[in-house]
Amino acid sequence: MSGAPRPPIRPGYWFRPKRFGWGATPVTWQGWGATLVMVVLAALLANTAQHRGQIWLLLLVPLIGGFIWLVWAKTDGEWSWRWGGRD
Repeated sequence: MSGAPRPPIRPGYWFRPKRFGWGATPVTWQGWGATLVMVVLAALLANTAQHRGQIWLLLLVPLIGGFIWLVWAKTDGEWSWRWGGRD
């Protein structure tokens, strides 16, 4: 896909593929909000680890998996390794 022009941006996307590396970055308030909610929930779960043993891990893994799925579903374009060119 090297050198091919990027397709027009779809309405309703929240994330854009990163220019360097693999993954996506938030570009709308919804994307930033989802990222903030993820960070806050992960911090709250980590805080409960001090009081509840390892049960937080059983909650954290699905939370991270769900967030990755959301980012993938709301990314305008495919996830692939990028070197920063016009890919």
